[in-house]
Amino acid sequence: MLTNCIKDLKLFIHPKVVTMLFLGFSAGIPILLIFSTLGLWLNEAGIAKSAITYFSWAALGYSFKFVWAPLVDRLPIPALTHMLGRRRAWMLLSQVSIMGAIVLMSSVDPQDGIASLEVLAYGAVLLGFASATQDIVIDAFRIESAEADKQSLLSATYIAGYRIGMLVAGAGGLFIASELGSTKEHYSYAAWSSTYVFMAFVMLIGVVTTLLVSEPDTNKSETEYSTSDYARFFLLFLTVVAGFIFSFLLTTDFVKVAQAFVDETLNNKYLSGFLIGTVRFAFALFIAYLVAKILISLRLVNQTMVNNTYVDPVKDFFNRYGKEAALLLLAVIGLYRTSDIVLGVVANIFYQDIGFTKIEIATVAKTFGLFMTIAGGFLGGFMAIKVGVFRVLFLGALLSSLTNLLFIVLANIGNDITWLYITIAMDNLSAGLAGAAFVAFLSSLTNIQFTAVQYAIFSSLMTLLPKIFGGYSGTVVEQFGYENFFILTTIIGLPVLWLVWQCKNYVK
Repeated sequence: MLTNCIKDLKLFIHPKVVTMLFLGFSAGIPILLIFSTLGLWLNEAGIAKSAITYFSWAALGYSFKFVWAPLVDRLPIPALTHMLGRRRAWMLLSQVSIMGAIVLMSSVDPQDGIASLEVLAYGAVLLGFASATQDIVIDAFRIESAEADKQSLLSATYIAGYRIGMLVAGAGGLFIASELGSTKEHYSYAAWSSTYVFMAFVMLIGVVTTLLVSEPDTNKSETEYSTSDYARFFLLFLTVVAGFIFSFLLTTDFVKVAQAFVDETLNNKYLSGFLIGTVRFAFALFIAYLVAKILISLRLVNQTMVNNTYVDPVKDFFNRYGKEAALLLLAVIGLYRTSDIVLGVVANIFYQDIGFTKIEIATVAKTFGLFMTIAGGFLGGFMAIKVGVFRVLFLGALLSSLTNLLFIVLANIGNDITWLYITIAMDNLSAGLAGAAFVAFLSSLTNIQFTAVQYAIFSSLMTLLPKIFGGYSGTVVEQFGYENFFILTTIIGLPVLWLVWQCKNYVK
């Protein structure tokens, strides 16, 4: 028995596994600089909660990364691809872009007015885009680096590194801002600016790892296209993005008129804002799709390249599982994380509003919470090996929903450090367990012939609805209060249990 334990522990110090620890760290740094750390910065600067949670939409790049994942998968980067290889070249480019976006965010004070908030929003969007690109490459790198039976170990180590990165950006960011003199009562832009500049430098750990590791050795066949094909394909992507942005901006005046009418009709500005925003977003997506369809029909891009890049990965997934099973699996992917992501958008603001200081939040929610998440991740990884991914996936969904009820207890008790520890312990342990099983589940659905694209589609779908709903979480809290909000996040997690159970025949 002791020999088996030693053998299991040795698996975690394998070079490929250790590499994922550092790459996970690099992936974990940016996310909180868009979510909770940025939320506390804006909260101290006096920005309204409804506006703060809208900033979480800057991370929608994670939810639409499947759109440009084929570019990352197929397009070479001049000079860099030749020097570093396909995966490492894109990894390095994304990491440098992340550093630039963080520095841009640090350069403006949100208290200076709408113009400064807009620059901060642009920086956050760039950070989300660059960070999502890094995730695309790291996910492909991980799946191509080891066999399927080792993916749960790589997933657990990746999550551990990811959570450590989140600790540095979360707890570390709060400690730095506090030590430099920023509080809710006495806001200091200089403190927050310095904190973000420090985070940009921390990303050098990811850069060094990228330069030191080797490119994955895969048998994936490569289709060579001409420079013209690549250029036109990239132009297609830029044109589609431009169509989306232009249609979104074009509807600005119409949205104001429509929202005023719907406000008057429904007598609910929050509901009308949600409905009009959803319609506007759907219209922009439709225009982007229409632009792409027209350009492809005019043969302005290589049709074979488009098929190989976008169509074939999707067809492969539906061919392997069949339409009914494929749609069921996609439903599980799209809804599994809804409960905890929606709650997570306002968690730090909630802690601060009931009286906890940034130091207490950093110590308990971030530092202690990190270790509980890592413990849950390793527990989930080992359990997935021993009892199978399905059982851990179901258990994770159940615990992720039920632990939200602890936040109701904390809301009633108020500033009680013991209950904060209890809530964070249970919530993060369940999140780590569910996360390890879920990453292994997504990896098992991926065909290595379409690694980057398929996994990007899965992980994009995983966060799309939760982040859209999360953007309205501040509005829900303002209208209904924290307790009702936590009840809602518990309820929306229950249907996931039924969906996961229906997938028992497709998950080992």
